Amino acid sequence: MMLSSEKQALYRLRREQLLAQLEPDAVVILVGNRQQVRNKNIHYAFRQDHDFYYLTGYAEPDAVAILRPECDAPFVLFNQPKDAHQEVWFAQRTGQVGAVEGYGANLAYDIAELEQRLPELMGQRAHLYLADELGRFSHRLVDWLAQQRRSVKFDQPKIFRHLHSVLPYIHASRVIKDSHELALLRQAVHASVSGHKRLMQVAAPGVTELQLHGEFLAEIARHGCNDVGYGNIIATGNNACCLHYEAYRSTLQDGELLLLDAGGDYQYYTADITRTIPVNGKFSGPQRDLYQLVLASLDAAIAIVRPGLGWQHIYPTAMRVLAEGMLDLGILTGSLDEVLEQQLYAPFTLHKTGHWLGLDVHDVGPYHDDAGNWRTLQSNMLFTIEPGLYFPKDCRAVAPQWRGMGVRVEDDILVTPQGCENLSAGAPRTVEQIESLMQNGV
Repeated sequence: MMLSSEKQALYRLRREQLLAQLEPDAVVILVGNRQQVRNKNIHYAFRQDHDFYYLTGYAEPDAVAILRPECDAPFVLFNQPKDAHQEVWFAQRTGQVGAVEGYGANLAYDIAELEQRLPELMGQRAHLYLADELGRFSHRLVDWLAQQRRSVKFDQPKIFRHLHSVLPYIHASRVIKDSHELALLRQAVHASVSGHKRLMQVAAPGVTELQLHGEFLAEIARHGCNDVGYGNIIATGNNACCLHYEAYRSTLQDGELLLLDAGGDYQYYTADITRTIPVNGKFSGPQRDLYQLVLASLDAAIAIVRPGLGWQHIYPTAMRVLAEGMLDLGILTGSLDEVLEQQLYAPFTLHKTGHWLGLDVHDVGPYHDDAGNWRTLQSNMLFTIEPGLYFPKDCRAVAPQWRGMGVRVEDDILVTPQGCENLSAGAPRTVEQIESLMQNGV
């Protein structure tokens, strides 16, 4: 699929912003993903490397991009050539003409010519910045670094190249979302909200986790998502105490809770939403108490989000609410100060309360600044907040009424100039909203 002129300009701007941070004699090599074999002659659905995609918008396999500041051809793309036979059996290819016309490459060559043309493209440039997460060219790096000084005559200038990772520069940029990214993320969230509503409508005793997995995929497809950003976590009963449960082996039972952690992927950008619902449509007393406590901790954390807030304040805000509630419910004993100081809640909370969100569900980018201090929030940062409580059925540290339950509630939070916006608030989240949808369909 060719990019529109507007999208070509967007990716060009991202490349220019990256190159502006590097030395004038830098060369950046971005390595895209290759098609992976599933079995025999069947491949997995192709997924481009996200850093490569962020800077090029190019989503075909077996491509390498060369970026160079201060030259007439700052973007050179090596990609697969047009091939009529292959395109009959598999997907259409962009080819070299398409790379220039449809993706804004200044020059484009057959990927088979990479090694032949790379010395000329690197030229006298002394700083090599690499993004090759799967190590496709690890065995060639020494030659690339030394090629120039080994190939010239003894009395000619020799370039002693320096190797750097370009990923810190890319990942720092990816933390702040531009308007194009936010539009895609909003659609991913919209589709996922619809998917969660659908699961609340069809969940019932006797339905299987696998059926719900299929229902979610079908619903988000109606909104343009052709994938999920991560394996759906659809976990009934004690399965919810496994944080990344993806087995889909169980049948929903009357009286259990069902944890739904699922996010649709829209044009490479993913949502990440979690709700916990009663299988029979009505929370029991203990289920209601735990759910409302976790929701209260989430809402307390959301309430403090604003530009300038240090990232480190979100987690303790949620934990304080959970600690107070667990004391009130008799799950923990002692004073609040003791619980917080000794982190007596930790065996039941298990994980931190959020992460960046974007191209990756656990999106890239630092949580600390260059001095090692916690990062402060800025407008157009997007992240999750997701407190949880987990009491496995064999947990003897709590009373029987709490055992066999895992409760997590997660929303996707966008930092705005005035504070924040909960993008996923449309997925029923209060006890009343969930029970109304499950029992009455509204």
